[in-house]
Amino acid sequence: MNIPKIESLRQMEIAFCVRMLRENFSLCLRIGRDLVRLLQDLVHVPEFRSIWKDLLYNPSAFKVDGFVDISQMYGTRTSRWYFLLRITPEMESQLRFLLTRVKFGSQKRYQVWFARKFLAVPERKGVVIDIVRFICCAHHPSNEIIHSDIIPRWAVIGWLLKYDLKHYVEANLKLALFYDWIFFDEKVDNIMNIEPAVLLMVHSIPRYIDITHSLLEFLFILLDNYDVERKEIVSRGISTALHALTRKGVVQSLDVLTSCDMLSPIFKERLGKLLSDWQFQHRKEFQSTNIPPGGIPSSSSSLESQTSA
Repeated sequence: MNIPKIESLRQMEIAFCVRMLRENFSLCLRIGRDLVRLLQDLVHVPEFRSIWKDLLYNPSAFKVDGFVDISQMYGTRTSRWYFLLRITPEMESQLRFLLTRVKFGSQKRYQVWFARKFLAVPERKGVVIDIVRFICCAHHPSNEIIHSDIIPRWAVIGWLLKYDLKHYVEANLKLALFYDWIFFDEKVDNIMNIEPAVLLMVHSIPRYIDITHSLLEFLFILLDNYDVERKEIVSRGISTALHALTRKGVVQSLDVLTSCDMLSPIFKERLGKLLSDWQFQHRKEFQSTNIPPGGIPSSSSSLESQTSA
């Protein structure tokens, strides 16, 4: 392996990306929220660290009219086509075969083959993050597949989560799984992007309760720490995602989580609070949108209008 040549190529890639971000940021914005996720993972690189700081504290440095805050990127869902660029065509083909042809319970030999082919070298294991984003956002099974005995998406992600991963890769995999949760908006987001995470948590009870526990724990870590200055956006996104999942029948109820004796009481309490806070906020917003421009009329003014009529 020619290390100097690899390092030279790396520097050329960095220079190209930095130039694109600095000189053509209006085009880069079209990528959407996943650009934020990728840049976050590059803050250890000095050239990208300065870009990250400008995104947070000096957005005017990008000289894009109307771009004033990073939260505008949060609200833009990344197109599924971008996720196809993050994995090889062969990898995509094998994943689609697994998710459309292989029966649940007969997947082990296919998974072993896939791991040997694409994940055997330690340096390649980071690709599981892109695989999870692909599965969540770029591979949406038909209703026929969903109601068949084909291995579901959540089970494949559960297998990847159990794979021998370094801690930072596992954390980024969970972030990839939940990323659309933390900014979920029914007007722009697809319920299928957030479906695998909740089904993985629900179906892991009780046999793989450690997965449910670790995913809930990570979800609350995101709620508390992802963007402290914009915590309201994250809280609203997660709450909206949970209610959308139950309202659209992805899961019948979240009682399986809130009443599970095997889960931490703290997690169950926080989950219940998230749900109740959303109901309160939703009710308040509904009431405010139904108040006339002049406010709520007093009983006397209503009576006067009826009398004069």
